[in-house]
Amino acid sequence: MNTDELIHLLAADQRPVQTVSIEQRFAMAGALGVAGAAALMLALFGLRTDLAATLAVPMFWGKLVFAAALAAAGLALLHRMARPGMPLGRSALWLAVPPLVLWALAVMALAQAPAADRVPLILGSTWRGCPFNIAALSVPAFAAGFWALRGAAPTRLAWAGAGAGLLAGALGALVYALHCPEMAAPFLAVWYVAGIAIPTAVGALLGPRLLRW
Repeated sequence: MNTDELIHLLAADQRPVQTVSIEQRFAMAGALGVAGAAALMLALFGLRTDLAATLAVPMFWGKLVFAAALAAAGLALLHRMARPGMPLGRSALWLAVPPLVLWALAVMALAQAPAADRVPLILGSTWRGCPFNIAALSVPAFAAGFWALRGAAPTRLAWAGAGAGLLAGALGALVYALHCPEMAAPFLAVWYVAGIAIPTAVGALLGPRLLRW
């Protein structure tokens, strides 16, 4: 078979590209990540015993909104990183909005609190375990995110890995909020962000190794 015949054969077998395949993989990865985190949370920690009463506390919803908004921004950024040559656009800017809003709330809370109460507001009662609990709950979404990226074509491997880790951390924080007793913005601004940063850093380290194609 000569070159012309090969080109003709390949052209005759043209099929439309499935433009939604990447979106479908990420949607599946997100669903698996949330389901896996929920199963782990129930097995390791359990729901808050006062969850029904907590639903009336605005800051409880603030925790959920923060994690959900960060996950949504991370997912939008990851969609762009999964495609070679696609510019990030404003996705990176949207990614900064949830932590900036949370940090602003934390600063206001600390400014209004008496000096003796500021450290307790930051430390709460669970600061030693909170970041690691969030990181543990992020493991299912972390694995699912890397699976989704393996079916795409990322070229910025460290950044793509970090994006998968950030998405996993945000989903882990979202689920962990159903167990966590902490409500103070200063606590969340430090330890929730730290918990999300752990899988983000691990993803950046593993991205060049696991996403090479």
